[in-house]
Amino acid sequence: MKYIRRIIIIVLLLQSILVQAQTTDSSTSFKVFGVCVQCKQRIEKTLKIKGIKSAQWSAETKMLNVTYTPSIIPLQKIHQRIASAGHDTELGKAKDGVYQALPDCCHYREMTESHDDEAAETVDTINQIRGIVVETKNGVNHPLAGASILWAGTNIGVRSNDHGEFLLSKSNETNKLVVSYAGFKTDTVTIGDLKEVEISLSHKENLTAVVVTARKKTTYVDVNNPFRITTITKKELLKAACCNLSESFETNPSVDVSYNDAVTGSKQIQLLGLAGNYTQLTVENLPGPRGIATPLGLNSIAGPWVESIQLIKGSGSVVNGFESIAGQINVELKKPRETDKLYLNGYVNSMGKTDVNLNLAHKLNDKWSTGILLHDDFLYNKVDQNNDGFRDLPTGNQFSAVHRWQYLGEHGLMSQFGVKLMLDDKVGGEVAYNPSADKITTTHYGLGINSKRYEVFGKIGYVFPDKMYKSIGFEASVFNHQQDAYFGLTTYDAKQNNIYGNLIYATQIKSEAHNIKTGLSFLYDHYNEQLNAANYKRTEVVPGAFAEYTFKYKNKLDVVTGLRVDHNNLFGWFATPRLNIRYEPINGTTIRLSTGRGQRTANIFAENMGYLVSSRNVFVLNNGDNSNAYGLRPEVAWNKGISVDQKLRLFSHDANFAVDFYRNDFINQVVIDVESPMQLMFYNFKGQSYSNSLQAEFNFTPLNKFDVRLAYRYFDVKTDYINGLLDKPLTAKHRAFTNLAYDLNGWKLDYTFNLVGQKRIPASMNSSMEVIKSSYSPVYTTMNAQVSKTLDKKGAWDFYIGGENLTNYMQQNAIIAADMPFSNRFDASMIWGPINGRQFYGGFRFKIK
Repeated sequence: MKYIRRIIIIVLLLQSILVQAQTTDSSTSFKVFGVCVQCKQRIEKTLKIKGIKSAQWSAETKMLNVTYTPSIIPLQKIHQRIASAGHDTELGKAKDGVYQALPDCCHYREMTESHDDEAAETVDTINQIRGIVVETKNGVNHPLAGASILWAGTNIGVRSNDHGEFLLSKSNETNKLVVSYAGFKTDTVTIGDLKEVEISLSHKENLTAVVVTARKKTTYVDVNNPFRITTITKKELLKAACCNLSESFETNPSVDVSYNDAVTGSKQIQLLGLAGNYTQLTVENLPGPRGIATPLGLNSIAGPWVESIQLIKGSGSVVNGFESIAGQINVELKKPRETDKLYLNGYVNSMGKTDVNLNLAHKLNDKWSTGILLHDDFLYNKVDQNNDGFRDLPTGNQFSAVHRWQYLGEHGLMSQFGVKLMLDDKVGGEVAYNPSADKITTTHYGLGINSKRYEVFGKIGYVFPDKMYKSIGFEASVFNHQQDAYFGLTTYDAKQNNIYGNLIYATQIKSEAHNIKTGLSFLYDHYNEQLNAANYKRTEVVPGAFAEYTFKYKNKLDVVTGLRVDHNNLFGWFATPRLNIRYEPINGTTIRLSTGRGQRTANIFAENMGYLVSSRNVFVLNNGDNSNAYGLRPEVAWNKGISVDQKLRLFSHDANFAVDFYRNDFINQVVIDVESPMQLMFYNFKGQSYSNSLQAEFNFTPLNKFDVRLAYRYFDVKTDYINGLLDKPLTAKHRAFTNLAYDLNGWKLDYTFNLVGQKRIPASMNSSMEVIKSSYSPVYTTMNAQVSKTLDKKGAWDFYIGGENLTNYMQQNAIIAADMPFSNRFDASMIWGPINGRQFYGGFRFKIK
């Protein structure tokens, strides 16, 4: 028994020691990024959980001092919890969606003080006090801009900025601050030894209608990102009808959207003066409408599905592939975990075009969530505003849907997967055309486009819990796109099967100043095209590998160098080097330089389907070689660019001015030659082909909640044709742009003005079969406007009305020889201006959060 008692005592002592060791507290300090008192409250409140004894964060030093019990909550989970609240740490980065949901005053990534190791050195922190003035409503703090903060008994003080913040030198005469704001009770605060303070004012009893709220930017450029990424938020998209992606850029001066022709209703974007096929279009960084889907792809992504759009001019990251030449547009769809439970949108315009959208999201538990996005649009009215005998838009119906699942695990594992479907059936041509009787006859000119698209996609990622800077992810998609089309007597049927995969590994090298991404990619495309009697088939298999190194220096300098090497089974090996540099010489001034190579295979028929509407004879000048991609070499170009972003303070509000210049030089380009009236020729150019793009943009707020965006853009785009070096046709050299947005008591008023310069029009024929030499279109203006009203305080109901092309300017004789559609003079592709007159629309939005 004596030995047993000793063993028990020893076991109890060891257990006590072990328990004591497990419950021993640890203390540490690390950097957490934020800027204001609200950031401080959020960070410290987030850490008021079991296992954390204390947490103190300083807005001046950005350092968090925390005491915790490792056996209850490990350090990596503390980093994760802070990042999930919207604040970057040394080991974790907050998701963009969570970050953007923070109040404006907390957007540390976009402020000059954020992420700046030297900022604290420029401020005499010992003799200054930092604070914020707010009103508390329903438990939420709203910054008060323009509040007066004075030292008691003096005239020394400041006013709070747009975010309610202030920075004031301490007084030797008093330690009391007098804070006042119109409609609120004046308050006196004793400062003492405080360095940070939050002052909450209450309303005067006889003034109950004053409400001040923080405003978020609807379009912004992240000044800390080495790539110049313009993010267009869902609030910006609400400034216009935005029924689909082609209408999502109406309030953006960088992207032009125009009709390909006057019959099919297809649209294309234009960036840096180049056609949309030179811009890599992705959906959540997976392949978007490309290849066969190019002409109608913009119409297939519903505007109410879109959470945000990221626009990159010039060379982007090698991680995203090699096809970007003019830039990249990435569309982020609404995620089931973060979006509204229900969102219903209805729209109808004066032509009778109707859109219905329904978004549903459901959070199954803490880990799983699912969502459905549905879109249906239809037009059955045969509208002919210009009285040329042709329908201004095809009639028919498009239905599309997305069903997705999202998983967020506890140990760094996350994934999402889903399916997409698109069915589109359109009929166009003459008003009198009847497809059941007139198809492929000369009785009446008609066209039909029937498209089907099926897609499966998935992503999976893992963030190492103990090293949150290290992650690995894999994304993949598979789609099948089929299109059966006819234009008068011309038939064009096409099929495309695509497989895409991208494996990405990211980590640091020794410190956060050195980061690297590397991985493997795979692209498979199989095309089968039938143009009349000619058949074109090809299969492209492109495996590749990439590496991208990022160097950061005190948030003043970022250098991103990337290289990818790919092998195309048709064209062999090729390399894609890219370089991006961001430099901030002084706070508020950001300079970026970029250069890089891009390569793509042209899909000459799908990407130029608008020309097939015309009676042009098609020639592919390839010396009779129809192997590979129509017997043509891939397109290769180098892009060089420079941009300057300058933050300003104007009319007591934040403002910014930006100017950028980009140049593309083609080493090899597939020329689309329509210089001869009766011909459509494709060939690889033998000479020079380039584009120069210069743009200046100014954003400011002259009055509270009144935003102004002004822009001017200049293009110089030339290509060597058989006839010599010529300006690119149907491209305006000059464009001036104005957007005004005003928000008042639930009313939102938006107005957009465009002045479009001359465009070169290739030669055509008159009624006597005589060739009319190349000419230039007139300068014209367009105006769009929209008024929307939020009816209830919860924002559940929105109603809007608007008008497009309010100047009612239309291109006359948009269709050449419309009265003789089967003659060799018929041409519907020379579109330089609006083909639809003034349009009015209305709609509603209903949501349950």
